[in-house]
Amino acid sequence: MYNAAGQINKDQLIQRFAPLVKRIAYHLMARLPSSVQVDDLIQNGMMGLLDAINRFEAGMGAQFETYAAQRVRGAMLDGLRENDWLPRSLRRDFRRIEVAISQLEQEYGRTPSESELAETLGMTLAEYQKMLQDARGHQLISFEDMIDDGNEDFLERHLSDDSNEPSRILEDEGLRKLLVQGIELLPEREKLMMALYYEQDLNLREIGEVMGVTESRVCQLHSQAVARLRARVFGDAGLSKKARKNG
Repeated sequence: MYNAAGQINKDQLIQRFAPLVKRIAYHLMARLPSSVQVDDLIQNGMMGLLDAINRFEAGMGAQFETYAAQRVRGAMLDGLRENDWLPRSLRRDFRRIEVAISQLEQEYGRTPSESELAETLGMTLAEYQKMLQDARGHQLISFEDMIDDGNEDFLERHLSDDSNEPSRILEDEGLRKLLVQGIELLPEREKLMMALYYEQDLNLREIGEVMGVTESRVCQLHSQAVARLRARVFGDAGLSKKARKNG
């Protein structure tokens, strides 16, 4: 990927990793409403790829593909956030689900069922499942998305900076552990769905075929699983920070 002058050939890198941009775009589209255009995701993703290539010159080395994927995905998510594509009412509904999950987990000492969550929210099971379906897109999530640190992501801090603050790394690792623990505590069907999506890279239709359910049901399960994770990770992280502050 270097030219005769020993410089990075950006055109070759763009051609080589353009398929990566498209793959990430179509993977995200499985969780987005139909109003979002895949071409917009790809355009933002290409900007993220160019940004990654420019930073690659600063010494990312063999880690470039991993780093580029993060920059591409981040650029796509930034574009979505800038366009404020998810109505505030849906954000509010998703937050209500998270609060209900936290409340019932504390009350029952276990993971609440869909029926229990629906009852707590004062709606029928069908209405609750429709809320999950409508919340499609709010659940764009990864470990890096959970780190609240301005515009920098986990890889940005830990791959390109040799002077990391130990406390910051430990805090990130703590959130990672909370996320892993949260996944382990998910109901078996939701855990399977998350594994098929994030580990096996299957789309919602393929997951539905494996699990014997409709694509819309997979979407509901995904929304609910992410709500459970957000409630657990953000709730536990908040308690942990409060304890450190008071300690």
